[in-house]
Amino acid sequence: MGQFIQFGEQKEGYAIPVLNEREIRAAAGILFVLMFLAILLVILKGNFVPLKFAATIFLVDIVIRTFVNPRFSPTLILGRMIVRNQVPEYVGAPQKRFAWFIGTGLATVMFALQVVANTYGPITGLICLTCLVFLFCESAFGICLGCKVYPLFHRGPVQHCPGEVCTPAERQEIQRVSRPQVLVLLGFALLVVVGVRLLADTYREPPRPLFAPPAETRPR
Repeated sequence: MGQFIQFGEQKEGYAIPVLNEREIRAAAGILFVLMFLAILLVILKGNFVPLKFAATIFLVDIVIRTFVNPRFSPTLILGRMIVRNQVPEYVGAPQKRFAWFIGTGLATVMFALQVVANTYGPITGLICLTCLVFLFCESAFGICLGCKVYPLFHRGPVQHCPGEVCTPAERQEIQRVSRPQVLVLLGFALLVVVGVRLLADTYREPPRPLFAPPAETRPR
């Protein structure tokens, strides 16, 4: 029973339980796609059924990983299968559990309002948006937003953050952003703004079938 219900795994060289960050990011990507597609169907079709299923799956998955064992979380299992050939990146389990407590709270409120009470409104919309932001930052950037809050409630140093961001260190040369790079970024942003203004009317023209002749050459 002790091995069944636990949080994190003990690894040699680590004083605290750890998790594999690569699995976590993969699982976050899976949940992000699931929630994004379900929300998209609500926006485009007014169909809440996929969102109700997605909210249920989200809640069950995060409750298992938070209160039972992350090893038995369905999305983390899928994540492990996807990244099984990659070298593990170990991160501290305590801050991840704190972040997943936050996720459990959001998922519980979402399930209660969306599924049990069968309602929708600004609260559910805000929770969906928050979950998408959390999942996207985790999967795309490896940034655990919930973990950022953990030091406010924890005494002592936080250990083994993703990318060791909790350990102050001098940036390496490859990590530094130079002035020319900043200028390129600003120039690109300006180019996008100008392009939107100049090409907006052209891009609004509805597309034609790939193999259909242009309108002016079609026989009448």
